[in-house]
Parts: sequence; C-alpha cells; structure tokens
Amino acid sequence: MIQSCDFSDSSLIGPLMVDVEGLTLTDEDRTLLANPLVGGVILFSRNYEDHEQLHALISEMRCCNDNLLIAVDHEGGRVQRFRDGFTRIPPMLYFGELYASDKIRAVELVKECGWLFAAELRAFDIDFSFAPVLDLDYGISSVIGDRAFSGDANVVSILANALIEGMREAGMPSTGKHFPGHGAIEADSHIALPVDDRSFQKIQAQDIEPFKRVMAGGLNAIMPAHVIYSEVDDKPAGFSAYWLKDVLRKQLSFNGVIFSDDLTMEGASVAGGYAGRAESALVAGCDMILVCNNRCGAIEALEYLAQSNAKGVVCDSSIRLNAMKGGGTLTSPALSMLELRKTDRWLTATANLLY
Repeated sequence: MIQSCDFSDSSLIGPLMVDVEGLTLTDEDRTLLANPLVGGVILFSRNYEDHEQLHALISEMRCCNDNLLIAVDHEGGRVQRFRDGFTRIPPMLYFGELYASDKIRAVELVKECGWLFAAELRAFDIDFSFAPVLDLDYGISSVIGDRAFSGDANVVSILANALIEGMREAGMPSTGKHFPGHGAIEADSHIALPVDDRSFQKIQAQDIEPFKRVMAGGLNAIMPAHVIYSEVDDKPAGFSAYWLKDVLRKQLSFNGVIFSDDLTMEGASVAGGYAGRAESALVAGCDMILVCNNRCGAIEALEYLAQSNAKGVVCDSSIRLNAMKGGGTLTSPALSMLELRKTDRWLTATANLLY
C-alpha cells in the first residue's frame, strides 16, 4: 500500500527539484522554492558569476526553504557548471586512460579529484553534484563519451568507488547515473528517445555491473536513463517499475535515493505532459523528480502534486532524501573557499590535477 505524506510537515523534503533563471531570485522563484512540495533546486552556469554572488544566491534559497537540497552537475570535463574561480576538473576518461598505465596513481588521483570538487562545492553550501557517471564507454554515445571512466566495467567500478570515497571525505553524497546504462546507444536522450534493443542478460552482465559494485561501496543515489530497453520493458527506465522496483530495489537491494533525470528532456516525452511525466516517474519508484529549464512544466508538475496530495510518493522517500544533505567528515563543518585554498590537501590536489 502506498502511503501519502503530509508535506505541510516542515521536516519532510518535497519530491520536486526545480531550477531558477538567473544570478538572484525573482519573486516567482521565492514563491516556488517556499512551496513544501519543492524539495530541491539544481544550479546551472547561468546561476554563477563569482564567489560572492553564489554565496548570496544560496543563502537566499535557504531563507526560502531551509530544507532544500541544492545540487549541480559538476562532474568534470564538458559537464562542470562553475569554472572561473573553481578548479578545472578533467573528464573521467582521463583517469581511465591513466589507469591503463598506472593503476595506483589513477586510483589515488581520482579519489583526490572527488574530494577536491566536492570540498569546493561544499564551501558554498551546495549539498551534492550529480556524480559519478557509471555508464560504459562503447565509443558510440556522444552524450556520454569522455564522461565515462572506461568501457571496462571493472575499471569503472574501481575508479568510481575511489571518486566516491573522496567525495564522502568532503561531506558530499554521490549519485550514479544513468541506470542501467546509457553508453551503448548513439541517440542523445536530451533531444531524442533512445532505444536499446539488447537483452536483459547482456545489460546485466555488462552495464549494470558498475552500479552493482558501487552500490556495495556505499552509493547514495541513482539516476535512471531516459532510454527504452525494448527487450525488457516498453517504458524508459525512469518510468519503469520493472527497472526501478523489481531490478533496482528488489534484485539489487538498493536502498538509496532514486532521482529522475530531467523530465523536460525529449526522452521523457513518451509519458505525455508534465503532470503525466511526474506521476509516471513517481509511481515507477522515483523519490524526487527534476523539472528544469521549463517553468511552466515545473508549475504543472507542482499542481499535479498538490492536487493529488503527492499521490505515489511514499514517506520513505523523504527519509531517503535526507541522506542527500551535505555533511562533513574531514571538512566538518565545510571550510570556506578561502580556508580550503590554504590547506595542504587542496594545494597538492590542484597541482596534481593540472592536465
């Protein structure tokens, strides 16, 4: 039985993650972020000018809703939203190529990379980056490409676990993407609806393996792909109860958070309008849905959630989402950027990661 949550309880984290347009909040932004059904906000390059502005923006967001999860795609290479004033992070394939010649060095360096970008983001009270990419690089997918560590599941698993260990030391939870694997198809789910016609057995033996191994190492969250695996189910993985509940929850015993990928992507259009996309993702098993770069779509999803009393959202989702709040171990409380840049670890890591 699905138990609906009362999101008027301020201790609960709502199931919708949205974005904001600029460097400061508008009145509409403030109203949206204050809604208890909004539990997260994702930042983009357009939201960053400099350190002072980013501090002010995030502080203002916290004032709207102190229970917000604040996230960013800051995985390195092509996908690093903040650049000026932040360390340039190499694409993950850099570490995979290094692993081929120096395994020990690659593992040490990727761990420091995870710690470094996580510590810099935590300095601004950002809870997490959607990282790492656990897709295999088959040399087919341009949207994945050098974002993947390797085409070898064993190498991906080893390097991803080391990256996550570094992130954890900086107080940042991890999100593996794009389950069960986006690397074997050419189409980009941002602009198309990709179809992967491989058998479940082949996907399980290859693409799922890094997810399985990294889960064992303490992966906090997973983001499924907007890909239809046609030999397995007729729905994209992010809308598929089979992939999320049967495979991920039951077969793989994953107890962490499941984030939808952005519901504005073309790969999500199969579920209809934004209300339909929200319902399909939540009923399939997602804990939090992302609606980015389409304010009308975000409002439609929010209205669906309000009218349905968060239908399909289990209270366990809010408990799981609490684990995505940035914390701290070696940097608890998080160091400011100024303090961080004075540490031996930051100085060594930035010197070693020049590429």
